[in-house]
Amino acid sequence: MAGLNNYSSLKFEATHGQGDEHIERDKPGAGSSPKRHPGSSLEGREKAIVDNINADQDAIHKLQYLNLDDPLSLPLDKHKYIDNQEDDTSIRKYLVVGVQWVSLVTENLLSHPFIVLRRQCQVFNASKRYHLHPFSLLPSIVHLHRRQGVTTLWKGVGSCLLVRGMTLAIDDVISKFTSWPKDVDSRTTLKRFGQHIILKCISIGLVVPFHAASLVETVQSDIASEKPGLFDVFREGSLRLFYWSSPQKGRMLPAWALIGPSVSFGITKYLFNLVIRGISSRIMRRRITLSPEKPGGKLVDQTLEHQNAEIYASLIAMLTTEVIFFPLETILHRLQLQGTRTIIDNLDNGYAVVPILTNYQGVVDCYQTTMVTEGVGGLYKGFGAMILQFVAHVAVIKLAKWIVNQITEVISNRPPPRIVQYYNLDGIAGNSGSTTISPSVSSTELEVNSLGQSSLD
Repeated sequence: MAGLNNYSSLKFEATHGQGDEHIERDKPGAGSSPKRHPGSSLEGREKAIVDNINADQDAIHKLQYLNLDDPLSLPLDKHKYIDNQEDDTSIRKYLVVGVQWVSLVTENLLSHPFIVLRRQCQVFNASKRYHLHPFSLLPSIVHLHRRQGVTTLWKGVGSCLLVRGMTLAIDDVISKFTSWPKDVDSRTTLKRFGQHIILKCISIGLVVPFHAASLVETVQSDIASEKPGLFDVFREGSLRLFYWSSPQKGRMLPAWALIGPSVSFGITKYLFNLVIRGISSRIMRRRITLSPEKPGGKLVDQTLEHQNAEIYASLIAMLTTEVIFFPLETILHRLQLQGTRTIIDNLDNGYAVVPILTNYQGVVDCYQTTMVTEGVGGLYKGFGAMILQFVAHVAVIKLAKWIVNQITEVISNRPPPRIVQYYNLDGIAGNSGSTTISPSVSSTELEVNSLGQSSLD
């Protein structure tokens, strides 16, 4: 730098007295030059030094704005960055809660078309195509939509939501009257856990007739049956509940024959889901605890990571439970549908309709008959629909998380990862008193400022 070189040489001359030769010339007899005061010479030199330093600072300032197409050449103050990590964390918490709601809506509402396909395959004992993989279902789905419209796979969605709401309401009422816990965790005592299991058994037993009525609305064909009303599920379920021992229709099994298997199936499935979810959650939490830092050295917000772990643990538990208990669910659905004279869509081609005519005597008879007439694959009819259901579920969660990340970046105005790594923003954000400066000019600016200050002193 010109200013720095001039300043160094002039400072050296002023210190060692090399400028006195100019003063000697001003003495009488030394020459014809007029006499000059030494102070005026030093003031001129100091002024020249300051002007050179200011010129160098202006040049440095202009260099920062060269190559505007490269974001790394821009000064850091052009990149908006929020150092307040608490605000960013609170925003992320709300967005993670949004992801949890998306997962809940997907599980209870967006998955319904796949549940309809799955149940229709399960109860169709005379089908030739088992639909064990999702690709065989695609032609049937296209044919159903062409013939019956888009709403054909959303039938019974209202009754399913009402039955789930009824289950939650019964749990709440029993819990208030008996003080038994509706939910359990790792700190629940054995006594309280037993009370919780009893509560769940009572709830499942009371809901069984209404679940059977909802199953009928879910699988019956729209073009061969009358569309049910919104609250018909309560009427049909009440009829099946009050006709405890002698059903009102020919082959329909009595309520006592359905409640026992349904309660056993429901509580076993529920306990298995709790175990898998607990194991998955512990494994994920342990991984988070053992790796608290990201590659960039920034501490991870473990609260947010734990919430994400709970979402994935619930998804893993649901997937594992549905796969393991799929054959038992097939048997139970066939028993609940028997005697209802339901006509369903023929998913072998997607065009015709077929009636369901079975005469099972119970769980054991249904299992043996299925194994003899349909083989092991008969217990897994419609498994491809469940694969489609979970693929769609995971895709929705991934999309929701991507949208959440994009919203977080927009709200926090965080620079791109390339900028963060180049300027080491994560390290700078932790120091509230630090000044963000460009690394390419920081040392030069500091040196120039210090030299300029010392020269002025």
